[in-house]
Amino acid sequence: MYKTILVPIDLNEEELTGNALAYAVDLAKLSGAQVHLFHALPDASAFASAYSFGIKEFENEAVVDADKKLKKWLDTIDLPTEQLSYSVSFGTPRDEVLTLAAEIEADLIVIGSRRPNVKTYLLGSNAAAIVRHAKTSVLVVR
Repeated sequence: MYKTILVPIDLNEEELTGNALAYAVDLAKLSGAQVHLFHALPDASAFASAYSFGIKEFENEAVVDADKKLKKWLDTIDLPTEQLSYSVSFGTPRDEVLTLAAEIEADLIVIGSRRPNVKTYLLGSNAAAIVRHAKTSVLVVR
């Protein structure tokens, strides 16, 4: 059924992440698919000018923190470690998810989303943008 399932997660949204991950793991168990967790960090150059330290220090600290959090999520998944992977990159979530999906040849993207509010109606959500632009199937979990 599926070979590679990409799960973009927001490390600050534990409930959304847990919900999406539960679906992805169930589907991976049924199909023997790889599960790839992904987190997009904000572009460091946008923040660096506001701080006295440089971009590289900011990037390194952000990546180390995201790495630790992703590894904690991996430890909760009831799948063999050879079926699990993760990555972190800088950029807009939509663009980074779509690029990564193509790179790893994901045949499903499972993403958490909450009910729309005024902000998402005006600006749109990451999940909605991914659904609109993805070249593969997308499962939105609420």
